[in-house]
Amino acid sequence: MPVFIAKEGHEADLQEALHALQTLSRKDPGCLEYTVFSDEHQPGTFVLFEGWARNEDLAAHNQENHVKAFVKEVEPLLAVPFSVTPITPLT
Repeated sequence: MPVFIAKEGHEADLQEALHALQTLSRKDPGCLEYTVFSDEHQPGTFVLFEGWARNEDLAAHNQENHVKAFVKEVEPLLAVPFSVTPITPLT
């Protein structure tokens, strides 16, 4: 689950880039869920919730041109490098 924290003054730019990524990524094979949330208590902080049919689908998604372009585009907009916490549903 990636977390993105915008530099002050770049919140709208980051939100726009995340929205574009969300739109494109939902079309990737194996995508079950791809939704960006804003943190109500920390303005400029966004959390990405994603679900994939298979780990291979996630790996392929991470190699897509739109994902690579997004990472380069948002780097200067971030207060800190984004972090990713892998999560697994409880059974």
